[in-house]
Amino acid sequence: MAIVKPFKGIRPPKDLVEQVESRPYDVLDSEEARAEAGDNEKSLYHIIKPEIDFPVGTSEYDPRVYEKAAENFQKFQDKGWLVQDKDDHYYIYAQTMNGKTQYGLVVGAYVDDYMKGNIKKHELTRRDKEEDRMKHVRVNNANIEPVFFAYPDNAVLNELIMRYAKTEPEYDFIAPIDGFRHQFWVISDAQDIQTITDEFAKMPSMYIADGHHRSAAAALVGAEKQKQNPNHNGTEEYNYFMAVCFQASQLTILDYNRVVKDLNGMSSEEFLAALQVNFLVEDKGTEIYKPQQLHEFSLYLDQHWYSLKAKEGTYDNSDPIGVLDVDISSRLILDEILNIGDLRSSQRIDFVGGLRGLGELKRRVDSGEMRAALALYPVSMQQIMDIADSGKIMPPKATWFEPKLRSGLVIHKLS
Repeated sequence: MAIVKPFKGIRPPKDLVEQVESRPYDVLDSEEARAEAGDNEKSLYHIIKPEIDFPVGTSEYDPRVYEKAAENFQKFQDKGWLVQDKDDHYYIYAQTMNGKTQYGLVVGAYVDDYMKGNIKKHELTRRDKEEDRMKHVRVNNANIEPVFFAYPDNAVLNELIMRYAKTEPEYDFIAPIDGFRHQFWVISDAQDIQTITDEFAKMPSMYIADGHHRSAAAALVGAEKQKQNPNHNGTEEYNYFMAVCFQASQLTILDYNRVVKDLNGMSSEEFLAALQVNFLVEDKGTEIYKPQQLHEFSLYLDQHWYSLKAKEGTYDNSDPIGVLDVDISSRLILDEILNIGDLRSSQRIDFVGGLRGLGELKRRVDSGEMRAALALYPVSMQQIMDIADSGKIMPPKATWFEPKLRSGLVIHKLS
């Protein structure tokens, strides 16, 4: 069962939300955050990217930066830019991108569910990144930013959400940069709150869609607090961390594409010949060509687009990892032909999220920065859930979720 609870969210007043809200900490660098915050002292970047309050070049990992985050979090509360709700609530957070809306329930997710594997992951995490986020949670004693979960479609929860969606939202704005619409409702009705708790309790598990490091950090800090409290009884707020949970079928996963700096000493002709061992290679001309189905890839090389279709026998349909296009391309192209084995550390490869479009792949190759580009068909949410259920881990750089959650709409305090 998936245990969730409502919580007393800390939120901006309605008239300040657009000044407070921000992009997530990990989708922009320090200078981008500095530029976006500008002279807006109410921007959440002062809490999630507090190095912007120090001279340019100050490390985001400087101990003073973490202390500044806590100082600014307290300042926002003292000035009334963030105000804690008096009662426990669930919340609904809706995002609209390109005419499609997805509705998430903001809940307190149970730390022990993460530790026991009932909250399932599909990516490896790095300890240094976990520790950075753990420091941020510890110093603020709060989950400033939510994690992004998926849950199996649920008709009861969908009906409840749609009922609220017909009412006036608490927040409703178009975010700068991404241009997507963000809406937010507060669920205060006791019966609706109980329904949400009960429906999640029927689910065997939930799935991390995006935010594996934040999930790990939030859960590990909660587990730390359990051990540190001699009077721990399991009802404390630190036993939960903030998550926005979406029905799996609503989520949009975009392609996550690759650009490479060289052909491992081969000429274009030799590279294309090597590809023909495991792929049906077809020249598609000079117009941008997007993969049309699973196991088909688009290659951009020498101002031409090619379709690469993996031949039968090059993948195993019974293996949830081996059947993935990210695995096929990594094994048969990047590793076997180009000798790029470790995608996490190789300096010969870069990755381009699908929101930028295939035109970005073309631009980077045509500029001479990169030698070739490879576009992939997007992974499905069902594939992610199958992999998580099997206990396996996806290859690196496999998923790109859009739209990203905005930060600052609600915060969860650990006490």
